[in-house]
Amino acid sequence: MEPPEIWLWSMWAIAIAAVIIFFYGIYRKTRLPNIGVPEDRSDRKGERIKSFFVYGIFQRRVWREGFPGIFHGFIFWGLVFLLIVTGIVFVQMDFGFFILYGESCNYLTLLADLVGLVVLAGVFLAVYRRYIRKPSRLNRTKDDAVILSLIFFIILTGFMAEGLRLLNGEPGPLCRTSPGTYLGSDAIWSPVGSAFKWFFGLFLTDGAAVWPVFWWLHMVLAFAFIAYLPFSKLSHIIVSATMTYYRSLRPKGALKKMEFEEDAETFGVQKIEQFTNMQLWELLACTECGRCQDRCPAHLTEKPLSPKKVIMDLRDHLKVRGPVLLKDKEKAPEVPPLGGNVVQYDEIWSCTTCRACQEHCPVFVEHIDKITDMRRSMVMMESSFPNELNPVLRNMETQFNPYMMGNDERADWAEDLGIKVLSQDKDVEYLYFVGCTASFDDRNKKVAVAFANIMKEAGISFGILGTEEKCCGEPLRRIGNEYLAQMMITENINTFKKYGVKKIVTACPHCFNTLKNEYPDFKGEFEIIHHTELLSNLMKQGRIKSSKRLPSITTYHDSCYLGRHNDIYDQPREVVNTVTTSALKEMKDNKTSGFCCGAGGGRMWMEENIGSRINERRIQDALDVQADMIASACPFCLIMLGDGIKANDAEEKIQIMDVAEILAASTGR
Repeated sequence: MEPPEIWLWSMWAIAIAAVIIFFYGIYRKTRLPNIGVPEDRSDRKGERIKSFFVYGIFQRRVWREGFPGIFHGFIFWGLVFLLIVTGIVFVQMDFGFFILYGESCNYLTLLADLVGLVVLAGVFLAVYRRYIRKPSRLNRTKDDAVILSLIFFIILTGFMAEGLRLLNGEPGPLCRTSPGTYLGSDAIWSPVGSAFKWFFGLFLTDGAAVWPVFWWLHMVLAFAFIAYLPFSKLSHIIVSATMTYYRSLRPKGALKKMEFEEDAETFGVQKIEQFTNMQLWELLACTECGRCQDRCPAHLTEKPLSPKKVIMDLRDHLKVRGPVLLKDKEKAPEVPPLGGNVVQYDEIWSCTTCRACQEHCPVFVEHIDKITDMRRSMVMMESSFPNELNPVLRNMETQFNPYMMGNDERADWAEDLGIKVLSQDKDVEYLYFVGCTASFDDRNKKVAVAFANIMKEAGISFGILGTEEKCCGEPLRRIGNEYLAQMMITENINTFKKYGVKKIVTACPHCFNTLKNEYPDFKGEFEIIHHTELLSNLMKQGRIKSSKRLPSITTYHDSCYLGRHNDIYDQPREVVNTVTTSALKEMKDNKTSGFCCGAGGGRMWMEENIGSRINERRIQDALDVQADMIASACPFCLIMLGDGIKANDAEEKIQIMDVAEILAASTGR
């Protein structure tokens, strides 16, 4: 059934109008990030191209969740395929350039029919999930209803037009005038269209009179969808795919270094335009899927923080503020700081920087950097931060540690152990960077002793800095006092270089992450290893041998900064599995989905007054698997989960030990 020529010209006019509107919408949206500070992400092009195809086109992270991943794939890939088929139809109908001949067009007709059915299935599954199951992480807006309705009616009217075409006995548009001989009745190649042919045949003998209605409906709806796309949340199809190319390729655990300029009037981010243009792109790339929210320990324990809401609030502010700045930046009215206004105070300070949000975001939105940038402004510009941090920051300035203790006590734990101090003997293989917690917290001093004894037994040449060691700067950077953090980082690096340090081992994932991923930004490049990595290697080399297996049912708690920030999951488990009698029992949330202890982001020194306690929730996870031992690889986790055990009155049911302590116990030490 061939459309009249006037129809084709009209269709071209509508198509051109739709495409113009589409590109105008994309232009209007994508120029908004131009108000931000320029950031160059043009490096490592090969890796970026790979990221674009793996995560932008094939959407690997979307498929992590089965049900939503499946119907999203049905809709996205189905529409992409049907768009290609439509393009082939246009080329053959309007230009007489035939891509398909004979049987090939029949096969494509069949495939297009089935794919259309798959898209409809995807729409029904999406409607079921959004409007019947109603997960709390999803918003239900008019935009969602319009998008799903458009897709549904585009496919439905296409099938109806196909059914009327078959009723009239005309060949399909893919084969209608191909130079090859038309083969057979195409009813068998269009099963869904044939079903509609049967339906219309119940009350029509000729589809010629009705077919134009549905043909036009189908075409108008399709072009309306194209024109509407950049003005809807579906614009993320374009922006998100672009973001997978321009995503940050810094080490996962690294915060951006803040440059202090002499004439700077502000520090951190007070206004939306002080974010970089790439950070603003991330706001537009957000798909509103809510996966970040579902994994956020603060949100899951009734805190006001939702990572999704933070991004959406900043994005909404960008849409209002951006056009004003683009029009005339000089005349743009002043606005209140973002922190405490666009994003609320308790939202900003509830974040534990655990990285669960970023690990599960399908389009690589970075929530932590934005929250930290706002904290920097609140701390360094406004002195707006929780009161509990006042003594912490004061002691950091004077004693270089957050524990309100004198720095002259930093090496007391090592007395009588015969451990070298680099100021007396710098001829060692490893610097053992003890960290503040193992230096000053009584519980974690035992871990330091156990680890030091293991290294001595294995014949490892190591030493400590003693009172010359200062806090690595990690708590300060996450709290937002970047200025003090950089002073401490620089002093540590100078000390390392003074003693010719090449290799550093530490038992603290927060120190490990900072030394490994952030010190290089300050010209401090060393070989950094976590103590669980070293212990695992020593056991494989036969330099440490356990004399007995511990009869415990053990579960392992993943430290956020060791796991999600640095992808170290296996080595701690290898050590524990080797020295215990029963196989490790995994908690419900483990590895990339591990649940935070609640201490990160400086929250180790803040009260948890809102909602339930994160550490108590985690202890319940351990009790649920009926473990009698929690293995830990982080001093913060050791303290927080120890407190959680007491709060849950579970001291007779379960205990917590560091991996080094467990290994030391198995060797008889």
